[in-house]
Amino acid sequence: KTNGTFTLVVVQPHCDLCPNAIIHTMKSLSRVFSPLLIVALLGICSTGANAKKLAKVKAGLDYKTSDDVHIIVNSVGPFNNPVEKYRYYSLPFCTDHDEHEKKGALKHKQRLREAIAGDRRESSPYAVTYGGNIEHRVLCKKRFGSDELKMFKDAIENSYFFEMYVEDLPMYGFLGDVQNEDYIQKDLMGAGDGTTLLFPHLEFQFGMNKGKIVSASIHTDGTKSVDISDTSKPMEIEFSYSVEWTEKDLEWKHRMSSYVNSSFAQPRSLEIHWLSIINSCVLVILLIAFLAIIFMRILKNDFARYMDIEEDTIEEEESGWKLISGDVFRNPENPTLFCAAVGVGTQLMTTCFIVLLLALSGRVSTTRRGSILACAVITYTLTSVIGGYISTKLYFQMNGKAWARTVVVSAILFPAPVTAVFAWANSVAMAHGSISALPFGTIVTIICLYALVCLPLTVFGGLLAKQYAKKDLEAPTRTTKVAREIPSEIPVYSSRYTFMAVAGFLPFTAIYVELHYVFTSMWGHQVYTMFGVLFCAFCLLVIVTSAITVSLIYFQLSREDHRWWWSAFINGGMIGLFIYGYSFYFYFFNSGMTGFLQASFYFGYMSILSFAIFLMLGSAGFRLSLMFVKYIYGRVKCD
Repeated sequence: KTNGTFTLVVVQPHCDLCPNAIIHTMKSLSRVFSPLLIVALLGICSTGANAKKLAKVKAGLDYKTSDDVHIIVNSVGPFNNPVEKYRYYSLPFCTDHDEHEKKGALKHKQRLREAIAGDRRESSPYAVTYGGNIEHRVLCKKRFGSDELKMFKDAIENSYFFEMYVEDLPMYGFLGDVQNEDYIQKDLMGAGDGTTLLFPHLEFQFGMNKGKIVSASIHTDGTKSVDISDTSKPMEIEFSYSVEWTEKDLEWKHRMSSYVNSSFAQPRSLEIHWLSIINSCVLVILLIAFLAIIFMRILKNDFARYMDIEEDTIEEEESGWKLISGDVFRNPENPTLFCAAVGVGTQLMTTCFIVLLLALSGRVSTTRRGSILACAVITYTLTSVIGGYISTKLYFQMNGKAWARTVVVSAILFPAPVTAVFAWANSVAMAHGSISALPFGTIVTIICLYALVCLPLTVFGGLLAKQYAKKDLEAPTRTTKVAREIPSEIPVYSSRYTFMAVAGFLPFTAIYVELHYVFTSMWGHQVYTMFGVLFCAFCLLVIVTSAITVSLIYFQLSREDHRWWWSAFINGGMIGLFIYGYSFYFYFFNSGMTGFLQASFYFGYMSILSFAIFLMLGSAGFRLSLMFVKYIYGRVKCD
């Protein structure tokens, strides 16, 4: 303050960890994310003020005889379209009990994994007590008009099933059945619908052990079905239920084991999984042995030739990978994108291994829907520092200067396509009224995770790389100023597209058997618990992909093509394209899925999964190829 006037002094920070570029980048990002954070805070406040929800029912409660047991309803939807789910009370079910004060349609609080999985749990009017058997009890008598009957009829004809919960134990059942349906006459003449039967009576069967609920299931009684084929006249329907409790020796911690081979979903044989692993192991052993024999013979001859002959003789040779020693470590095109792809691929690889290890150790529940996905989201967020560090380190090793740009590209390379697919799929789900659309609160949570955790950790990883990482690639040869001309006449069998096809096809043959069961669990009703087998299959996939990539890079260098950086990455990631191609085969020939909503989710999120696999295995293939190229050029005499 001078003579009553304030003077503002701006001090420019001088610090290696706070350069102008990164400060400018963070300012730009803050302008983008500030509105999102404001919307997030407003959304949290409005949600807490306007939506009063019931507390979540915890699992593993100790019950005493006659204690209340809460039946939670979740969703209804077509059996063949697992993503196409709607609120349970989107159909005109009973919301009040005629004989008790139980109320239905009251929403429950839920966790991130439940929201991501599309669960919208609500209370039900079923009055059930622990250990109390009920032979027959009326839930409600309700008169339905034509429109309500038509809703039930359409749902039954589309094979709708419902989902309920007791604690964390899911229960499934079909709404009804269509009998004497003539499919040929219906397709040709529009008639032959058959008899539509609604199942208004439910039989609950619970297993108990030492005061805990260890099993739960629902059965529908076909003898008490109601014919609703004629929807032109109003009809009064009586909904009822029965309850049966039995003592079981099943321990509470093993309560989910009954869902592995549930009759509601097609059971799987354990032997098939191990046969697929044995098949993959044999393929890996044969492939590695074959490549080792070839490389030992070829590289031995190459080393002997290049280390013994004179330099003048080398110049006179027609071909050989030694001739491009001055170009092989020339930086690739678009190094910023390349380094970001390698860094994000390494981050995704780390995330995948951590999630699989957590599933194997039992730290993450493999039977609760959405647990694996929620764990992957959190793990990816926390490992962002790895992506920022690896990408920035590699960029500095290429003598790059605009490293802040590499950090930004690393931060958005994977989240950007995920956001685009999510926006499309979520919009389609909202247009159809499906609960598969994420609620506003969950979207806010994910935005906060990215803006407040993922993005800062990526920037922090870049700063660590700038300050502490080794910035020398340690190339064994010197790069010439003028690039060597690449031969234009290339046989078809050694072209880049042939190499890409081989690089994707061979690893795909090692996992296609297990891939079927993974798809069935992801896009069906089966519970996948064979994570030990999946871990072995994933490790074998990484080994096969890396070995194939190194082999193809050697053949590429042998024909004097020094543009191997992107080739190694793309060849390694080609298995992702093959998996996406297999997803089309699975959708049209194995799944039975139909409809625009299901197709939007399926092909959209399968493209994201395939892109993640492309980045993961592309980075793995590049890493091993870089080690291989350094090794062979470090063993020969080079200028």
